[in-house]
Amino acid sequence: MVSPDRLAAFAALSLLLIVVPGPSVLFVIGRALAHGRRAALTTVVGNTLGAYLLVVAVALGIGSVVERSVLVFTALKLAGAAYLVYLGVKAWRRRGSLREAVAASGGPAHGGLRTLWEGFAVGVANPKTMVFFAAVLPQFVDREQGHVPAQMLLLGMVFNGIAVICDGVWGLAASAARDWFAGSPRRLAAVGGAGGLTMIGLGVTVAMTGRTD
Repeated sequence: MVSPDRLAAFAALSLLLIVVPGPSVLFVIGRALAHGRRAALTTVVGNTLGAYLLVVAVALGIGSVVERSVLVFTALKLAGAAYLVYLGVKAWRRRGSLREAVAASGGPAHGGLRTLWEGFAVGVANPKTMVFFAAVLPQFVDREQGHVPAQMLLLGMVFNGIAVICDGVWGLAASAARDWFAGSPRRLAAVGGAGGLTMIGLGVTVAMTGRTD
């Protein structure tokens, strides 16, 4: 299966991506600020289920195509890197979007199943996660060991385990400091701006890494 050093490297890169306030994190924070801790944690669970569905899709479909073709891998990697940079620039230019997300998430509290479903929808439609799983995850598979889909599923579990912890922390922090976040547009803009810069750096890193076969 996947060697410990590959798992550690993948976990480190996953952490770098996950801590960036992307669409899923924005949604979790919005739920926390609008509806509190329970809604935030339910959203995290939904996001994680949606993200893992992407892992399964890559492991059983796209991943096998990428694994067999260096050309497809390179094209997908560069496209993914470019899109991450695009998302980073967009996040920087629209670093006030977190305030808009908070405002848009107001209203009456949702039921648990609806909150779970909404989190799932955001997780499965998250372009940042799609790009990461399709372009980056195959790089950490040890092809000599075989069982490529199983390795991808394992790596996906590592990613989602980190995501549950990090997104949960975001949700708990936001629900505990609702007034502090919502009362300062400057603080909200700083969160979005830092996330944009980190995403740009991740895109450059993806473009510069690759496989040797």
